[in-house]
Amino acid sequence: MNIQLTYYRRPTTTTNVGGLLIGSEHPVRIQTMANTSTNDIEGSVAQAERCISAGAELLRFTTQGIREVESLARIHKIIKGSQPKDKQCPLVADVHFQSDVADAAAQVVEKVRINPGNYIDPARKFKQIDYTHEEYQAELERLRTRFVQLLNICKEHKTAIRLGVNHGSLSDRIMSRYGDTPEGMVESCMEFLRVAVSEDFKDIVLSIKASNTRIMVTTVRLLVWQMQEEGMRFPLHLGVTEAGEGEDGRVKSAVGIGALLADGIGDTIRVSLSEAPEKELPVAQALVNYFADKQSIRYAHDTKVYIENGCVYYANSDHSWEDFQLHAAAECGRLLWDYQCNEISLANEHFAPEQLERLAKDILQAARVRMYKTEYISCPGCGRTLFDLEQTIAQVKSATQHLQGLKIGIMGCIVNGPGEMADADYGYVGAGRGKVSLYRGKECVLKNIPQEEAVKQLLSLIEADKKA
Repeated sequence: MNIQLTYYRRPTTTTNVGGLLIGSEHPVRIQTMANTSTNDIEGSVAQAERCISAGAELLRFTTQGIREVESLARIHKIIKGSQPKDKQCPLVADVHFQSDVADAAAQVVEKVRINPGNYIDPARKFKQIDYTHEEYQAELERLRTRFVQLLNICKEHKTAIRLGVNHGSLSDRIMSRYGDTPEGMVESCMEFLRVAVSEDFKDIVLSIKASNTRIMVTTVRLLVWQMQEEGMRFPLHLGVTEAGEGEDGRVKSAVGIGALLADGIGDTIRVSLSEAPEKELPVAQALVNYFADKQSIRYAHDTKVYIENGCVYYANSDHSWEDFQLHAAAECGRLLWDYQCNEISLANEHFAPEQLERLAKDILQAARVRMYKTEYISCPGCGRTLFDLEQTIAQVKSATQHLQGLKIGIMGCIVNGPGEMADADYGYVGAGRGKVSLYRGKECVLKNIPQEEAVKQLLSLIEADKKA
């Protein structure tokens, strides 16, 4: 079965983020998120300048409280003063748990990201709570009242909003009715989107992310379908959250993001790597360029893909290993799911057969078709991260990479940590300065242990469970 290699963007409305137009016929925009403390003005500005130089078209900062809003206002002023007026990079405030902080942030930057799972609801407790119909409707009315307040502020200041749903942070209210499902993730987004539409607020971008690529792709496709059912066409931000680092993080991101770009879905993307944020941008741009090239006649002559007996066969003539990794992962991921395939065969005359075989296995694992090695679900880090993320990942990997087929989460803080790594067998989560909590699935089994003991304690936990 030969696969037709074409790519056409699905039509959406246009969202204006401080003059940067997203959606419709505009290019797919690339973005990243700073991992400095937002209160470190000098460090944040320096990192922002590196990211902008590397191609960032939007840049996000964690904004935990009013102090961070004030710091972000200073960062914004410095960055804007140093940029040409025709090449301004909008800044985005990332807000969790505190709706009043979102109100304040909307007055100082071009865009505010809120998480529907914790905008008005408390942190997810993983408890089953039963709501009557009347109680559920009352909660929706409370949501509307509070969200309209933010919408009015954004209208006044011409600020855009991203509704950013994360698989690991659905509210207990949504969980009570839909469970931890794609339907629940979509409804979590749609509740807020319906309010925005009813208030004639149009500058919105939507995202639904998960560390599991299969869940991420399924849910975004469902969101697109649900919007179509309700007469909506808002731009979409794509990303595989907690993708990890190195080759694994790049392959996993390409599998998830590529599957959707191949569908014509996606107007802005972030490749979330557990590395310096400026390193994410060339990867994102490479993915955008690849799918843009798919519309050209040249593309059809140097790429071949077909399916036979449950195996995806992919060949092209890339000279760069990094390019070939991304292109193969982006193309093969969706085919594994959509055509129920369970094998990959890669061909490229420039690379050794053992390289190609290893990459094929990495793509199969990234697509959750087969498990060949330990999988690390690690966050990209931000100003909330409570330890040196790259160093910690290296330590955990060195101690656990022999555990074939195990999934281990490494999270810098608790905002999305316990939820996003619920798919993992074990989790290592920053609990405070110099403190780490260890999880078995969703259950916290060791709290606030010294960081210098955490890796050893994690290994002891895994070994004890093996013997049990």
